[in-house]
Amino acid sequence: MIPENLEWVKSRIVQTAKKAGRSPDSVCLVAVSKTISLEKITEACEAGAELFGENRVQEALDKIDRLGQSTQRNVEWHFIGHLQKNKVKQIIGRFGLIHSVDSTALAQVINEKSLAEGRITTVLIQVNVSGETSKFGMAPDELESALRAMSKMPGVKVEGLMTIPPYAEDPEKSRGFFTQLRELRDKMAELGIGGIDLKELSMGMSNDFTVAIEEGATLVRVGSAIFGDRPAD
Repeated sequence: MIPENLEWVKSRIVQTAKKAGRSPDSVCLVAVSKTISLEKITEACEAGAELFGENRVQEALDKIDRLGQSTQRNVEWHFIGHLQKNKVKQIIGRFGLIHSVDSTALAQVINEKSLAEGRITTVLIQVNVSGETSKFGMAPDELESALRAMSKMPGVKVEGLMTIPPYAEDPEKSRGFFTQLRELRDKMAELGIGGIDLKELSMGMSNDFTVAIEEGATLVRVGSAIFGDRPAD
């Protein structure tokens, strides 16, 4: 099931990107493997998945270590969940990208821990474009000051923005939120803040990733469409 699902998702990415006048290579698939067993992750890996997203630090670190022992394939891991400041030290150097930096204070901790290890950590800023109180992320009007602050943090490299719209059965209901994030990115890019390159837009999940691609997503976070419904937390 997983190989077939993965192939279907990849084909949809290619079709949607081409239809939108974009290169399929401009869209990267993040296979969201939170709560998924190592056996299923290994199956996805052997079927061609190269990038996995996790949202819990300890679970992710366990999987990273164990998958490295069970496959010879090169795999990249992204952290996509809410990150607590007291967990930052554990993940420095273990993830290719952190999608979910939701405050300047968190960025400062990442900066300090990265510099202590002689590293630069690549991040995206999570923006709460919907204004939902249940969602993490900074408000759009906080973004410029945050970017200016992060541009002065040598241990942090900001490469783009991430958002999670309200869940809706109809993917078209997500479009406006994706458009807002893209327009916000374009507005911030025009400011020309030194050291900030907002090339990435992480948006779109299993139910709405095609709409996200139409609106400019470069990273889509797809879980259940690949692995099936997750077990309850």
